[in-house]
Amino acid sequence: MTSAPKISPPQNSAPASSNPQSSSPRSSPPETSGFGDLLAAEWIKFWSLRSIPWVLGLSVLTIIGAGLKSAQYTHAHYTPGDGDPAVMAQVALYDAFNLVCADVLMLVGGGLGAIVIAGEYATGLIRTTLAAVPDRRAVLAAKACVLAAVMFGFGVVSIGVSFGASQAILADLGIGQSLTDPAALRYVSAAVLFGPVCALVGLGLGTLIRHSAGAVVGTVVVLFFVPSLVTERYRWTADLLHALPLPAWQRLARISLAGLRPSEYPATVAGSWITFAAWSLASVAVAAFVIHRRDH
Repeated sequence: MTSAPKISPPQNSAPASSNPQSSSPRSSPPETSGFGDLLAAEWIKFWSLRSIPWVLGLSVLTIIGAGLKSAQYTHAHYTPGDGDPAVMAQVALYDAFNLVCADVLMLVGGGLGAIVIAGEYATGLIRTTLAAVPDRRAVLAAKACVLAAVMFGFGVVSIGVSFGASQAILADLGIGQSLTDPAALRYVSAAVLFGPVCALVGLGLGTLIRHSAGAVVGTVVVLFFVPSLVTERYRWTADLLHALPLPAWQRLARISLAGLRPSEYPATVAGSWITFAAWSLASVAVAAFVIHRRDH
């Protein structure tokens, strides 16, 4: 008895997939990073340098230590009832953030601002950054935002702790100031905002010079030494002096450059705030113009 032959099912001669789009991967438009992603990338790059947390941490301790030392000196040498109350209130504020603290803040803020951009040019990392994000102005804007935010937080922590501790030391003398007082609020606000202003100035100079050491030196010259070369003796020199960041902070802090001698051409509070804003905006604007023209 013979078995019936097996009949194989008919084979389809067509390919398994007749849809040409199923065998080829779908082409999707390239993903574009938003400004939030750019901010996150710049934030990571900023903290990738191990020395930055150390510099900021030690600077915070230096500012707080200087404020505590100044407040303890005032506490040891002041007797309640001596001196003009308005003058002693100013002394109490000065103990919280004095000229030494301002110098530390200028050096840290200006130096970090210069290194953030000049360091990338020195190492060649800027090529990688611009290859990933061709929009140079967006990169610079992200750097400026991260830098200003870090220095603002630095000022809030360091100056806030210094103010609270120093005024607590002076409270039993009756000259400790409260942050709810308009003069104290202006004093602390000017000190906190002074850091971001110096940092953005350093960022602008770092973009112009593109060399870490040269950018830091240029920042020190502009922020530290130029104000000492200008006098308030004449009207035009006084106007030039008042247009610089350090004298603007000193006016907001009610500290005269000539000690207790009143100036013949004093600056105004509104003009000092405008100086802060003008230096910040002008530094970023000049840096954006330079980075756009040089790299094209």
